[in-house]
Amino acid sequence: MYLGLDIGTSSVKGLLIDESQRIVASQTAPLDVSRPEPGWSEQDPAEWWRAVTEVLDELAETAPAQLAATRSIGLSGQMHGATLLDAADQPLRPCILWNDGRASVEAAELSDASERVTGNLAMPGFTAPKLLWVQRHEPDTFALIATVLLPKDYIRLMLTGEKASDMSDSAGTLWLATADREWSDEMLRRTGLDRSHMPRLVEGTDVTGTLLPTLASRWGMARDVVVAGGGGDNAASGAGVGAVSPGSGFISLGTSGVIFITADRYRANPASAVHTFCHAIPGTWHQMGVTLSAADSLEWLARITGDSAEYLIDELGDEPAGPSTIRFLPYLSGERTPHNDVAVRGAFVGLDQRHRRRDLTQAVSEGVAFALKDCLDALTAPLAPPRQLIAVGGGSRSRYWLSVIATVLDLPIAVPADGSVGAAFGAARLGLVAAEHADPLEVCVSPDIRETIEPIAALTDAYSSAHAAYREVYPALKSAARQ
Repeated sequence: MYLGLDIGTSSVKGLLIDESQRIVASQTAPLDVSRPEPGWSEQDPAEWWRAVTEVLDELAETAPAQLAATRSIGLSGQMHGATLLDAADQPLRPCILWNDGRASVEAAELSDASERVTGNLAMPGFTAPKLLWVQRHEPDTFALIATVLLPKDYIRLMLTGEKASDMSDSAGTLWLATADREWSDEMLRRTGLDRSHMPRLVEGTDVTGTLLPTLASRWGMARDVVVAGGGGDNAASGAGVGAVSPGSGFISLGTSGVIFITADRYRANPASAVHTFCHAIPGTWHQMGVTLSAADSLEWLARITGDSAEYLIDELGDEPAGPSTIRFLPYLSGERTPHNDVAVRGAFVGLDQRHRRRDLTQAVSEGVAFALKDCLDALTAPLAPPRQLIAVGGGSRSRYWLSVIATVLDLPIAVPADGSVGAAFGAARLGLVAAEHADPLEVCVSPDIRETIEPIAALTDAYSSAHAAYREVYPALKSAARQ
């Protein structure tokens, strides 16, 4: 058996697969996000560990034989989180998360070197600007920092006692020279740090340590369970859906929305706010376009209406009849691709007396689709368009939403037969490769596809016009945010 752990924003998921990659057990534990100030987003690292132990305690109770047969643990996690540890490896403050926007000034100061060294724009959500913010606003805390870890790598430390980070997750810090797959002394120096503050770098398929004996005993596991490097959540999802060869890709409808395309070499495009990161597969890179509020936009609407997000989207049926007259801009937490704008906020445009809840839901689903179209347009500037995208994430359970997205993108969307082939599944695959010294390209293959949702040809022109109208609203919102 091989265990994948995904340290998400809203939950921790543990998933066990066997040698044929059949999912045999899974458990989840919820997480909360703290927002102490507008635009801030934090989590207590102790809560990640609580959730991990809860997941493994449940697996030990419900699938003891399978957990006892586990040979490896692969890790996946939310990216960019600044987890600051003192000399005793104790957290100094809550982790500043990927969707935290407080470090916009600091990001602007790093942007020149970041584009040149990492191939990425310096955005407030990345890790390095947050350290500059802490240095300036919490100097007593900054003075005590001994190590900076990413969320999943804090869990690695708790599981093994080892400090390590894989290339895909580390690329999102802005401290990695992405083309060379090594720490950049220049970028570290710009934030008052050096290599002594960093974990050692590994590939996603490397062994980083073994499970601590006390934990192995607690969960009835063997003493030689290895922990793999793993990957940032999107790179791990790429491994999970087989997006590991050049030109392959997926679309994720989670808290954030992602379009991910694999590349065989380093090809940066910082001008369009495209993320160019290392893949969790050795010798491979990928590019991503990211919209910060995808399924989170639907959850936001659900909180206002008092309904569940599933109820709202299910009310729309299975297939769109055409675009709404309402435009929704899903910039509830600012936006990354293509705007890199932490200050802009979301909006409904075109509301009138006849509109009801269903109309707002349709507008939200289309607004996220249009944001993903912006991502695709930015990505395909340096890369060839993919032939299709595989759908992952909670939002991908809605056929209606995927049909809208396929039509807006004018690309087929493939839906896996098993909806669990996301980040935790990919992490388990990376663990399998590490434990068995297997070929990752043979392990990380595409899943069985239940359905391929084609663009609705009769509606592509209408959605193209609606997207153009959507694009015209952003400049006005940007101007209003400055008032």
